[in-house]
Amino acid sequence: MIIGKVPENILKRSVLNRIRTKRSEVLVGADVGTDCAVLNFADNELMVVTEDPVTMTAKDQAMLSVYAVLNDLSAMGAECVAIMVTCILPPDSSEEDLKRLMDEIEKYAHQENVQIIGGHTEVSDIVTRPLLSLAGVGKVDSDKLVTQSGAKAGDDVVVTKWIGLEGTTIIAKEKETELLSKFPQKLIYDARNFDKYLSVIPEAATAVKSGVSAMHDASQGGIFAALWQIAASSGVGLEIDLKKIPVKQETIEICNFFDLNPYELTAAGSMVITTADGNGLVSQLKKEGINAVVVGKVTDSNDRVVYTEDTRRFLEPVRNEEIYKLFNK
Repeated sequence: MIIGKVPENILKRSVLNRIRTKRSEVLVGADVGTDCAVLNFADNELMVVTEDPVTMTAKDQAMLSVYAVLNDLSAMGAECVAIMVTCILPPDSSEEDLKRLMDEIEKYAHQENVQIIGGHTEVSDIVTRPLLSLAGVGKVDSDKLVTQSGAKAGDDVVVTKWIGLEGTTIIAKEKETELLSKFPQKLIYDARNFDKYLSVIPEAATAVKSGVSAMHDASQGGIFAALWQIAASSGVGLEIDLKKIPVKQETIEICNFFDLNPYELTAAGSMVITTADGNGLVSQLKKEGINAVVVGKVTDSNDRVVYTEDTRRFLEPVRNEEIYKLFNK
């Protein structure tokens, strides 16, 4: 396609015509020449906004982009209503490439009843593969907003599902040939299918009903980054038992193969939740078929400690996402 803004005829048939999900809150949505969207929420509802680009992989980029913003909103107790999509394509892209990308975005948005309300589509030689950046708009009752800064001393720390799910599925898909040189096909197949766990919408909804003090979805930087961020935002300390942090064997094997730290591997699909009754929350989540574990406690100190039987280490801000080490090799 020609460098520049996508022509109106292509925009209509390959972008706007792919949008089928509609929400009553959207008064003005995506259309030719419409630069803004308009949404209407009830008086007691707060608007929550987030934005997330996905740059680490070309495979499943649409799915990862949609759930990046939906998970951010869910971690605040919000329901995602709409997304705006910015898509920058390299010059060697075809209109069919654009159609496929939009169909994939709409597929996952439709599954979660989320409307695409606008964005920007352009062809540029500044990128060598499609770049997606999505902004999400959500709503939450004013008395149900949850932040990552509400953790209190004495709270239990709960981790949902398993850490490293996003990183594991990306690596299994991008590096399948290398992995097959050591591992059986079934292990790679199972790891690829970790993408079915990437949404945290179900556990966030259950957590809000159960009553929690703070939530944060684990994404880039992995579980260590998520733990640090929730503690730093809340001004509290942590005592975390490393052996209790749930992790799939496939993640361990793949990380060992590539010399990556599974605790600092991008971990969408898992949440860190603090609550006064961790065992009660774990019980409620398991009734919903969601794995969860109490991994430690919130403390009134500034020390954020991860320990095993033999060692103690202090958490620090995660400087580098592990998966980038792999793709920079």
